Amino acid sequence: MKKFINFLKNYKTMLILILAMIIGAIAGLVFKEDAMVVKPLGELFLNLMFVIIVPLVFLTITLAVAKVKHPKRLGKIMVSTVVIFLITSVIAVGIGFLSTYFVDLVDKGDTSSIRELFDGEVANDTDLNFLERTVQLISVDDFTGLFSKDNVIALLVCALIVGFAARMSGEKAEPLIKVMESAHSVVFNFIKITMYYAPIGIGCYFASYVGSFGASIATGFLKTFILYAVVALAYYVIMYSLYAFVSGGFKGVKVWWKNILPSTFTALATCSSAACIPINIDSAKKMNVSEDVADTTISLATNLHQDGSMIGSVFKIMFLACLFGLNISDPGTVGQILITALVASLLISAVPIGGGTISEMVIISMMGFPVAALPVLTMVATVIDAPATALNAVGDTSCSLLVARCVDGKDWVIKDHKANKSKAVKSKVKSKKK
Repeated sequence: MKKFINFLKNYKTMLILILAMIIGAIAGLVFKEDAMVVKPLGELFLNLMFVIIVPLVFLTITLAVAKVKHPKRLGKIMVSTVVIFLITSVIAVGIGFLSTYFVDLVDKGDTSSIRELFDGEVANDTDLNFLERTVQLISVDDFTGLFSKDNVIALLVCALIVGFAARMSGEKAEPLIKVMESAHSVVFNFIKITMYYAPIGIGCYFASYVGSFGASIATGFLKTFILYAVVALAYYVIMYSLYAFVSGGFKGVKVWWKNILPSTFTALATCSSAACIPINIDSAKKMNVSEDVADTTISLATNLHQDGSMIGSVFKIMFLACLFGLNISDPGTVGQILITALVASLLISAVPIGGGTISEMVIISMMGFPVAALPVLTMVATVIDAPATALNAVGDTSCSLLVARCVDGKDWVIKDHKANKSKAVKSKVKSKKK
């Protein structure tokens, strides 16, 4: 009974949102176009989210850069960690794309009516060349332009620069950082208050969507969850076994499956990668990963490496691509999808609060979708949250094995790291006596 209560506590928000979506879907199917009457209640939630986007992006990114600290780490561990993060992230995005390329997550239907429902159209900047589009995306020609949710990428770039400028200013920037920390706390609580209204807002939005397009969009979310769950399970079994084999051969696979289940169940039970840090580190050490590699890699991976979120970003993009009838067979569009998924996950993965919303706004901005599609991405993120968290957490431990292979050689899995550490300590003691 206690486990069940803890489960409800950990998944309370997600379960309430899913219940709201189900109720909204039923209302849309029953009342059809009459369900559009509740659309303003959904727009209220959307407007509350929109007004907080600019301060959320600016404060979280600026503070993340201004306050970052670089503890002393072995150069080899750091280089290996970064390279492995990038390689495994690209693999995750590629698998996410291949798994959704041949599946229409939503029946395309009438694209023009979909655009009318969202009260906006996909951006059309085909007359601009690549450099012009890039400059337009990352900058604005007036300071006030940064205060628009339509220029979130330019705002993000500006926040990065301000963060670096604050670090360069040293102690002189401390008063400003304290003010921003205070403002960030207020913004976080604003979002917390807004999320109390989220079930009503999302339920009403979902009712209006289903009422306009019938069961196809509701089926789309169910299809997305089922497909993601299947892909996540296959990735969990196949890719992590492969990474364990690359790291330590059959011995590596054996120690992997012997010790990884506690982390997996903790991630599924808590829906939090951060909650898995102690268990991940303990599991990695039981797999015979050296202490410095386990501590460094897993601590970094929790913030900077998220396989589940990488795949999830592709699912979000492909969901909207189906919804808006985007031509995904075009090579340029394929490249745009892959790059956007990487940027949307990597760029904000270190953001402690509000990262999901920023990631979704990055997707909308880079892909040119209307900002009114934000609740749709929130719904997709909600239905795939549990399996995505499991991949995020387990992937951290997997990276520690790969880093161990690079740092300690192919025999890391059978080395006696404790003995080596003891010898090193004794050597230091002797040298001090001399």
